[in-house]
Amino acid sequence: MPTQPTRRSVLGAGIAVAGTGVLAACSSGTAPERHAANPGPTHHDAMGHSPSPASKSRGEYISPGDAEIAAVEAKRGSGPVRKINLTATPTRLDLGGGLTVNSWAFGDRLPGKEVRITAGDTLAVTLANHLPTSTTLHWHGLHVRNDMDGVPQLTQQAIKPGAEFTYRFAVPQSGTYWFHPHQGVQQDRGLYGPLIIDDPKEPLSYDKEWVVVLDDWLDGVEGSTPEAVLAELSHGMGGMDHGSSGADDKPRSGSGPSRVMGGAPSELLGGDAGDVDYPYYLINGRIPKDPTTFTAKPGDRIRVRIINGGGDTPFRVALGGHRMTITHADGFPVRHTTTDTLLLGMGERYDVLVTAGDGVFPLTAVAEGKKASALALLRTGDGAAPTASVRPKELTGQLVSAFELQADSSVALAARRPDRTIRIKMTGSMRAFDWAFDHRKYDPAWRHPVQAGERVRLEFYNITEMWHPIHLHGHTFGLAGRAGKWSVLGRAPGARKDTAIVLPNRSVAVEFDADNPGLWMLHCHNVYHSNMNMMTVLGYRR
Repeated sequence: MPTQPTRRSVLGAGIAVAGTGVLAACSSGTAPERHAANPGPTHHDAMGHSPSPASKSRGEYISPGDAEIAAVEAKRGSGPVRKINLTATPTRLDLGGGLTVNSWAFGDRLPGKEVRITAGDTLAVTLANHLPTSTTLHWHGLHVRNDMDGVPQLTQQAIKPGAEFTYRFAVPQSGTYWFHPHQGVQQDRGLYGPLIIDDPKEPLSYDKEWVVVLDDWLDGVEGSTPEAVLAELSHGMGGMDHGSSGADDKPRSGSGPSRVMGGAPSELLGGDAGDVDYPYYLINGRIPKDPTTFTAKPGDRIRVRIINGGGDTPFRVALGGHRMTITHADGFPVRHTTTDTLLLGMGERYDVLVTAGDGVFPLTAVAEGKKASALALLRTGDGAAPTASVRPKELTGQLVSAFELQADSSVALAARRPDRTIRIKMTGSMRAFDWAFDHRKYDPAWRHPVQAGERVRLEFYNITEMWHPIHLHGHTFGLAGRAGKWSVLGRAPGARKDTAIVLPNRSVAVEFDADNPGLWMLHCHNVYHSNMNMMTVLGYRR
């Protein structure tokens, strides 16, 4: 597609290429420190890491159970309590078209039942674990209290089989979010669901709302499991032809066929888009040949909340016959901007407004670089439904990236010189599959220190040949353009987000205000990369 190189340059607008001089700058950032880890589970996690010894004193860092956490939570207020029960259980899921698979899910539906509350409420979710292994829940994008963040070894004991745990916290913000486990590669099963937080003073005017959850799927197909895929990837991809996605020359893993992808070239993402060759791509739990259908009337103004819940797949999304007006990025409002198509990395969310035409229209989510797609339909009148192979022309039209968006004035971060800069190199390769930050294996006892009240600047230098969607727990940052010297005095950060795409051999800077004490995970939201050590911890000093 001739427009793609230009669109890649749009993604990288304001982001400097990470050359030798840039990498030298990494060494001058705040270095991580090793301290006794917060009490965690007594078993090994999915990657075989054993927990570090628990601290027997208050220590230098604020831990999840400390009084500082409760004090910040108290300031958030205590609105009406919304009690919800979830059960994580093995189940058989219907993906449409006669395809059923054995997997794990919340109940017997995919995605899990939508959780909807109002900003200002207190959410109380009791998770009953009926799985054969431990699990947790992470509230992706929310400014939760630290002991409710759902990261085993760091913020809580993992929930053992047969046990239950209640996550209870105030919800101060509105927007589009989602929930999923933070244990091994469980997210790449059916354990996820949308979390919609209504604004009691909603400024948008619309007639209908459509929640769209994108996913890549392999669990239960021909014996495949995410754990077997991780095991296969962990041996490295050095013997594979990265220009081919054929299966004949791929090694086998587990009881199913190999799911390692030999190549997923994407000019938009500057190289390979992903590592895993999924047999299906889903919208709201349905395969393309039997898509879900959303009904409306011609002229209806529809708010579409789009969530990428995939494990390894970026999706390029367009609604045939329509332009989309972006209103929110990762839950936070932006200045309204019109586009033809959107690119969502894993974990990202966008809210858009569309005015429905008359007929039947495809909502197509192309699995970027993987020569496949997911499909849903918007029906407002008579007409034949498009086939699964449909590719709306809007997919090759204008693509507005997160770096072009500006935060709405109601949520924009004020211009402020950073008090602290943390520089992180993204390291590893597809050949060795040794993803990491700064070549370091993940250890929950290693923390990048921050202090409450600081404006913190994170600079990510991607020296790998693959893109990475980087997610910060417990905070929302402003996109601040390129990494390197903070040279634009008085310039405020851009769109507020919690997940940002960093292209290969490029750098990205983000800034946030340190206002939520505790120990917070920072990681790549490719579930296979994070499980191979591309994660670290930000810790608040006392």
